[in-house]
Amino acid sequence: MTTVTPESVIAALRSRGWTLGVAESLTGGAVCAALVAVPGASAVLLGGVVAYATPVKHSVLGVDAELLAIHGPVHAEVARQMADGVRRAVAVDGRAADVGVSTTGIAGPTSPDGQPVGTVHLGIVTPRGSRVERFVFAGDRASVRAESVTMLLRMLSEVLGEYGAVAEG
Repeated sequence: MTTVTPESVIAALRSRGWTLGVAESLTGGAVCAALVAVPGASAVLLGGVVAYATPVKHSVLGVDAELLAIHGPVHAEVARQMADGVRRAVAVDGRAADVGVSTTGIAGPTSPDGQPVGTVHLGIVTPRGSRVERFVFAGDRASVRAESVTMLLRMLSEVLGEYGAVAEG
């Protein structure tokens, strides 16, 4: 399997002329930190939102309040709505980010809602659709968070690769 790096993700976004917004919960800014470590990331990364508290997922990212009340913050549709909402949250001059990504899950050491510790939902929304995947990562809090960042970058690289080398429009 090819190693995906933050550099390769930034390069893929840049080659399409697409911008990115990042919404994070359990990763607490680690996705943005990995991306901003890349020189030139500012050409594509518009910004990020750490929506750690459940109400912030609604108030800042626009996640449906009823969805949060019924299912809680660790849910596939929450991840999709976070990824979509961050696109608008980081808009520049009224133009939303082309791509939004999100992380939500339970890093541990305990679970507030009975789902297994390590349950993570990662979301991606692009101009061409959305993708959400559920994982249950093993390990301690730090390893669950680190694996979430790695897997999100891998998913984003795969999604961008499916679109070919040039942005439409």
